[in-house]
Amino acid sequence: MFWPMLAIALGFCGIAVLGVLAIRVFVEAQRLGHQVAATTGRINRAAEELELAATHLAKTGDAIR
Repeated sequence: MFWPMLAIALGFCGIAVLGVLAIRVFVEAQRLGHQVAATTGRINRAAEELELAATHLAKTGDAIR
């Protein structure tokens, strides 16, 4: 009777450990998603600024010849 109870207890502990690790992976994936979204926003702003600068340069004709 001891061994089946030990096997059940170890199985439960294994499942509990896997659950904790799954939660940690989920939290880190959420954090990574937020970082990717923030970085994408920064890249888009930089691209818009570059486009405005290029448009201004093209209008003024100050290109190096």
